[in-house]
Amino acid sequence: MSENKRIAKNTLFLYLRMLLTMVVSLYTSRIVLAKLGVADYGTYNVVGGVVAVFTFLNSSMGGATSRFLTFALGKDDKIELQKTFSATLTIHILIAFIILILAETVGLWFLENKLVIAPERMNAARIVYQLSIISTMITIAQVPYNATIIAHERMNIYAYVEILNTFLKLGIVYLLIVGNWDKMVLFALLTLIVSIIISAVYMLYCVNKFEESKYKFEWDKKIIYPILSFSVWNMVGCGAVAGATQGVNILLNLFFGAVVNAARGVAVQVNGTITAFVNNFQTAVNPQIVKLYAAGKMNELFTLVFQNAKFSFSIMWLLLLPISLKMETILHIWLVEVPEYTALFCRLVLIQSLISCVQRPFVMAIHAMGRIKVLQLTAGTILLSVLPISYFFLKAGGQPYIPFAVYILCTMLEFSCEIYLLKRWINLSIISLFKTVFLPQALIILCTLPFSLLVSHYTNFIFTTLFSALSVCLSVYFITFNKETRIKLIYQLKNIIKNKYYGNKIN
Repeated sequence: MSENKRIAKNTLFLYLRMLLTMVVSLYTSRIVLAKLGVADYGTYNVVGGVVAVFTFLNSSMGGATSRFLTFALGKDDKIELQKTFSATLTIHILIAFIILILAETVGLWFLENKLVIAPERMNAARIVYQLSIISTMITIAQVPYNATIIAHERMNIYAYVEILNTFLKLGIVYLLIVGNWDKMVLFALLTLIVSIIISAVYMLYCVNKFEESKYKFEWDKKIIYPILSFSVWNMVGCGAVAGATQGVNILLNLFFGAVVNAARGVAVQVNGTITAFVNNFQTAVNPQIVKLYAAGKMNELFTLVFQNAKFSFSIMWLLLLPISLKMETILHIWLVEVPEYTALFCRLVLIQSLISCVQRPFVMAIHAMGRIKVLQLTAGTILLSVLPISYFFLKAGGQPYIPFAVYILCTMLEFSCEIYLLKRWINLSIISLFKTVFLPQALIILCTLPFSLLVSHYTNFIFTTLFSALSVCLSVYFITFNKETRIKLIYQLKNIIKNKYYGNKIN
């Protein structure tokens, strides 16, 4: 199977999963917010956020695991592959216990002494916190198995398991509706049970299908030290992301209370649903970026990175534009009670994600190289600066949207630094980058945003969506696609219509 067909097939499996997940996710979010209430929903998000701060250790290892497993597959070295899996699983188990210690000391102190939580809900918050710790540890141990499936590009299995996850979350909603327990505690407990089930499924599949996933404890320095070295520097960047995202959540709690955390929680849910479209595409492409670098095919690497960035932007902008224009309408239809600032938070988070989706393929290229020390020091410093800058403005009386705006500016600066590093290390052509990626993106925004804004002012959500979607599709077709791609696309569409028509005639 050619690489393009493999990517297309894997992306299709991920999108089938995502469509079902998206519908269920929107429904479950509505019910969870309604059953927990705005205050408890905000409390749940900020309490879970305290645990999430420590998961940067796991995120750093997750990136290293995917990179080294995929690299070993690219080299077709089965012995190195097995040793790599066993090493990463050993390290993940150690990380789980490190996070347990940190969460039960520093994290617990912060929960008890700093977070703004209603006194009558403090006991429930403590229980939720402990359940969140257990759930996090289980998720950490699962990472090498997920990475193995992605490295082997078995996206169909990844999709099937996530569909199971979706139906289990529907079960959570049902039990929330009929259950008589404390809703916030019940939600945390059921979420833990789902984590256990999903982790068990991933583990059993990998053990039965992939020889390297049969764990053997051994401490091979030649395997473990490069992974740890990569992870330590990756930890700086992941720690900065965790600190910036969850730190913003904690800052909002300290200055404005749990209700604003609820607004941010809804914004994160909306963002996660929309970015899933792009993430699925990039998840299917990322292994190929690593394998092309491992094979020394640099021209193909640049082409794939540019295409990834262009198509990721196109997908994201197609979804972001109509949703942002009619955000208030969507939120009032979707939710029973809409927390204050939710619409504004959603728009700002989506803008940041639009930048990130274009940025991610370039970051993946640096990860494929394994040269992340300078990257993580630079990116980590920039992202962590979100917190002191935001704190300064909030302390001076700034509005709750300030941290989101600061995050956007820091993301843009981080992206600029990554482009500079690629130019320096592998001679990335800045002219080609602007001509191939940035200029078409700017033209698409200029051709679609003003007219869509005008249409949204005078029409309803359905008409605005249809108009903006059509304008984006036409802009992408004429601006992003070159002449050769347009000819191929038209040819393929003609074949599909022709086969369908004649097939029906024959039948």
